[in-house]
Amino acid sequence: MDKDDIKKLLEAVKNDEVEIEKAVKEIEELPFKDLGFAVIDNHRQIRTGYPEVIYCEGKTVEQVKSIIQFMLTKDNNILATRASEEMFDAVKAICSDAKYNKLGRTITIRKREETLSESYIAIISAGTSDLPVVEEAYETALILGNKVEKIVDVGVAGIHRLFARLDVIRGAKVVIVIAGMEGALASVIGGLVDKPVIAVPTSVGYGANFGGFAALLSMLNSCANGISVVNIDNGFGAAYNASMINKL
Repeated sequence: MDKDDIKKLLEAVKNDEVEIEKAVKEIEELPFKDLGFAVIDNHRQIRTGYPEVIYCEGKTVEQVKSIIQFMLTKDNNILATRASEEMFDAVKAICSDAKYNKLGRTITIRKREETLSESYIAIISAGTSDLPVVEEAYETALILGNKVEKIVDVGVAGIHRLFARLDVIRGAKVVIVIAGMEGALASVIGGLVDKPVIAVPTSVGYGANFGGFAALLSMLNSCANGISVVNIDNGFGAAYNASMINKL
């Protein structure tokens, strides 16, 4: 339930289209719902503009299924990240509309058609090995109501590939740059655009990459202006922030 839903409900009560008792029942769980193993934040969309997102890693299949089963009663779009195929199969059994991005490990359920933003987010990756993070960011940005352009495998080892897509990159309102190894791509793009750049270090790389720490430190120490950095492999966090910027 969002602010528009509350206004419609109050208008319906005012116009004697909905009984007060029924309206009370609809809003009695508005703050949160305690499932015993999880407390669902039903109020989040009213506070922040976006409903709660389910982080599946560390949860059981049954827990994910139960959370989504309850969230379906609220008629909001649903995003679950870091979800396994087994989790998706369980969700698909209770909701035929559920979609699974195998590479990005996301489950999405669209209960409402969002009006897409006029401006768009560009998601750029250095290499094909970064695609799981790209897909997580892509699915997140889409379900939050954004147009998205994906530009993949344009890392610094073949920088001419990047220059061929500069017009698309520069046309975005905000740019997400996803890179592993030494993470240099974020600095390159930061020096070429006049838009905010959100850098995502990935855990892709050989031993001295240290599971993404090398790329993280490179991005944090970038000499290019306008670059902010999220956690290693956090495509969701980058896309969420990009969505907020894109809709300002």
